[in-house]
Amino acid sequence: MENYTQTSTDFILLGLFPPTRIGLFLFIVIVLVFLMALFSNLSMILLIFLDTHLHTPMYFLLSQLSLIDLNYISTIVPKMAYNFVFGNKSISFIGCGAQSFFFLTLGGAEALLLISMAYDRYVAICFPLHYSIRMSKKVCMLMITGSWIMGSINSCAHTAYAFHIPYCRSRTINHFFCDVPAMLTLACMDTWVYEYTVFVSTILFLVFPFICITSSYIRVLLAICRMQSTEGRKKAYSTCSTHLTVVTFYYVPFAYTYLRPRSLRSPTEDKALSVFYTILTPMLNPIIYSLRNKEVMGAMRRSIQRACFVKM
Repeated sequence: MENYTQTSTDFILLGLFPPTRIGLFLFIVIVLVFLMALFSNLSMILLIFLDTHLHTPMYFLLSQLSLIDLNYISTIVPKMAYNFVFGNKSISFIGCGAQSFFFLTLGGAEALLLISMAYDRYVAICFPLHYSIRMSKKVCMLMITGSWIMGSINSCAHTAYAFHIPYCRSRTINHFFCDVPAMLTLACMDTWVYEYTVFVSTILFLVFPFICITSSYIRVLLAICRMQSTEGRKKAYSTCSTHLTVVTFYYVPFAYTYLRPRSLRSPTEDKALSVFYTILTPMLNPIIYSLRNKEVMGAMRRSIQRACFVKM
C-alpha cells in the first residue's frame, strides 16, 4: 500500500514505475543499470588513477566525466528506488531543493566538460606540435574548475528561483525527480520570464556547446582525411567517433526536453527522455570509452595481470 503522508511543505513524486509487474520489471532493470554505472565509472576512475600510461590530459578529463556521471546517477536513482520499494512518494522541500541543485550542477558541468574533451581532441589532431602547451596541466585544471563553477552558478540561479515562487496548487510532481520545469506547472503565478531564462540556459549550456563540438569535429575529420598514416587515421577516428557518440547521447535528448514550450511537453515523454540522460548515459559513457579505446583496454589487461600476479 502506497503511503502519501506528507507535511505542508513536502512534494510528491509520482515516479517512473507503474504499480504492476511491468513496473517491478522496469525497476529491477533500472537498479541493475545503476549498479553497472557505479561499477563502470568507479573502475574507470581507478584505472586512470593507477595506470601511468593514462596520465594524460585526455584521460584526466575522462576521469572527471566518470566522476560527474557517478554523482549524477546517484542523485536520482537511490531516492527513486527508495520511493518505489517503501511506497513513500514524498520528498521534503529541502530534499527536493538539494536534488534539483545537484542535478543542475552536474548536468551543466558535464555539458561544459564535453567541450573541453572535444577541444583536447581538436588540438591533439589538428595541432599536435602545440598539444603540450595548449593542453598543459594548468589548462586542464582551469577547464575542469570552470566547468564546475559555471555549472554551480547556473544551478544556484535556477534552484533559488524555483524554490522561492509560491506553490498554491497540488504539490504532486509528475516526474521521478525534482525537475524544475515539471515543478513550474504547480506554481500559482505566471512563470513565463523564468521559462525564458530556462530557454536561454539551454542554449548556452547545450545548444551552443553542441554546435561548437560539431564544428570542431568537422575540422578534425578533415585533418584525419589528410593523414598519411593508416594506423594514425584509425586511432584518431576511433577516439573522435567515441566522443561524438557520447556527446550525441547526452546533448540531443537533454536539449529536446528543455527547448520545447510547455504546450508541447507531456509528462510521459519528459520522463522517458530523462531516463536517457540521467540513467542510461552515465552507464553507457564508460562502456563506450572502454570498448572502443585500445589504450583503456590495454590498461585493463595490465591491471588484471598485476592483480593475478599479486595473488600468485
